[in-house]
Amino acid sequence: MAQAKTLVITGYGTNCEVESAHAARLSGADVADIAYFSDLVAGRTRLTDYNFLIFPGGFLDGDDLGSALAAAQRWRHAATEQKEPLLNQLKTFFANGGIILGICNGFQLLVKLGLLPAIGGDYFDRQVSLSHNDSARFEDRWVHLKANPQSPCVFTKGVDMLYLPVRHGEGKIIFRDETVREALISQNLIALQYADPESGEPTEAYPLNPNGSPMGIAGLTDPSGRILGLMPHPEAYNHPTNHPGWTAGETSELGIILVKNGINYLKSL
Repeated sequence: MAQAKTLVITGYGTNCEVESAHAARLSGADVADIAYFSDLVAGRTRLTDYNFLIFPGGFLDGDDLGSALAAAQRWRHAATEQKEPLLNQLKTFFANGGIILGICNGFQLLVKLGLLPAIGGDYFDRQVSLSHNDSARFEDRWVHLKANPQSPCVFTKGVDMLYLPVRHGEGKIIFRDETVREALISQNLIALQYADPESGEPTEAYPLNPNGSPMGIAGLTDPSGRILGLMPHPEAYNHPTNHPGWTAGETSELGIILVKNGINYLKSL
């Protein structure tokens, strides 16, 4: 059985790295390390020593210039002290079969870096973005999510509905053009959608959809299914007592099922 070796990247405003590593450990990861971006540049940590990469939530560079935009440029142009482009490590990590989870700010980074949705296999080509919520304010609430059973995403396999917290100001999906929108639908790259708990159907209605994202898009995957980015925080629902209605006896599937699915996928290889 293969091992699941998880690396959580932090630094420059990331603030959910501890919960993300904890979620990986709870989900059965054999290794769940946290490393600063500077550790990668200095060569103290190498992406290729791991097979599960998590970009957690936070406020990269204070969201200046737009959420995660500066961080995307840093990844594109940074090199290690040995003069190796850091992007080459990331490309090798993925080519070797690694999986990637981007949560909230991490999702913003993945789309601006062009790792999602990678329509046509065009990785590092920016095809969508995430813009300000329609409410023009930071949204901090719990939302219902519906998983797409036709999606190739390894993280959402066997998942139907989830109830997770969101906390973001820029979560609305923007398409580069109509062709991108159509491809997301036809290729089932929409992995998760904000849903109405009564009907179970995707919704654009506020506040069930906290940002106005078209088609209720809450999470995207790539054609391989090995990358998932989502605005809600699965790592924040890692125990039944995290549920806002726990004292009233309410419960639902733990959010870390997404992390556990990723780890189970790696161990099945």
